[in-house]
Amino acid sequence: MTVFSELGKVLVVAPHPDDEVLGCGGSIARFAKLGIEVHVLVATQGQPPLFSKEDIEQVRNEMLAAHTVLGVTRTHHLNLPAAQLGTKEMAEINAQIGEAIEAISPDTIFLPFAGDIHVDHKIVFDAAMVAVRPRHDKAPRTVLCYETLSETNWYAPPSTPAFMPNVFIDIAETLATKIEAFREFESQVRAFPEERSIEAIEALARTRGATNHLFAAEAFMNIRQILR
Repeated sequence: MTVFSELGKVLVVAPHPDDEVLGCGGSIARFAKLGIEVHVLVATQGQPPLFSKEDIEQVRNEMLAAHTVLGVTRTHHLNLPAAQLGTKEMAEINAQIGEAIEAISPDTIFLPFAGDIHVDHKIVFDAAMVAVRPRHDKAPRTVLCYETLSETNWYAPPSTPAFMPNVFIDIAETLATKIEAFREFESQVRAFPEERSIEAIEALARTRGATNHLFAAEAFMNIRQILR
């Protein structure tokens, strides 16, 4: 038995397709290899006229291909408007995200970081935190936040929250799978030195690993952990 056996059912909440791969791809692949049930909830989808129908379909197909590479158990979609969440009533977003989380009923949940520069990330974090309040026995026992390249580190600490990880997951054996999954997002991959590049993904994983004497790791902030 390993510490991973205590995770139970895992849910990764992604504001947009590819956030889950950037933040948790190596961990998802590792969990899947161990037979852990891993769900991904994608909160938004591009909407015309801001995004073309062709682009929307392409990203959706890229996401599903990436999830197949990682071994995701099931992908859930809410189809809230990408890059336009601020135009929606918060009560409606809370309700949709809350209903989805309740239906999946995860034991461990991974969320975007509250301090990310993209407002969609902040809104999804807030809505999910409303949903995971420990008000009943089915509330997630563990709540972790992940970091997303080009979103988490581009804000302005100390005037905004800083990502200060205190949980690290060894992904030395699944880093290649994470990179393979991100390559499926052909529309999102950029050339180095842009952050959403293959080189940057590997560099961050190696850095997070080296700070803990590991070959590669993903970093998380532990928001809540309930031990029973």
